[in-house]
Amino acid sequence: MMMNVTSVKVGNILEWEGGLWRIIKLQHVTPGKGVACMQLEMRNIENGIKTNKRFNSSEKVDRVVLSQSKMQYLYEDGGQYHFMNMENYEQITLGEDMVESAMAYMLPEMEVDVEFYEDRPLNVKLPQTVILEVVECDASIKGQTATSSYKPGKLETGTSIMVPPYLESGTKVRVNTETGEYMERA
Repeated sequence: MMMNVTSVKVGNILEWEGGLWRIIKLQHVTPGKGVACMQLEMRNIENGIKTNKRFNSSEKVDRVVLSQSKMQYLYEDGGQYHFMNMENYEQITLGEDMVESAMAYMLPEMEVDVEFYEDRPLNVKLPQTVILEVVECDASIKGQTATSSYKPGKLETGTSIMVPPYLESGTKVRVNTETGEYMERA
């Protein structure tokens, strides 16, 4: 499916130069002179090679259309992540490179979408938001509830996140999985 390069998102799979590439990072670059462009950091799915490619903002790229299957994340075992299909109970195992963008927000028994290309699993897609518990953060300081400053906190998955100063350990929060930002208390 051809689409404008400015419409791609992190996690999308592109067919480029005869291979399948997963977008790891993207940045919209607008120089003072010249045409705006998209800087994409991509990883080849077959061989794991990373590359940075700058596309003109008017260019079109070929996004691979993937089929999705609702699956439940079961457990991790030595860098291998096990998932179960919610319809037929078949289990699949994905390597760390397939789930690297989702690992920060996945807990056992969480339902995710696993994307397939010609019956081959390629990507794990999380819901837009997840609810996780803050297990570690600095103590709140009295009178700081109205300030806009944030403090570092640690989620139950081990991921660091910036949280408001009034939050305490043990609080459940809603986190945006695309940006990794705190949204609200849950």
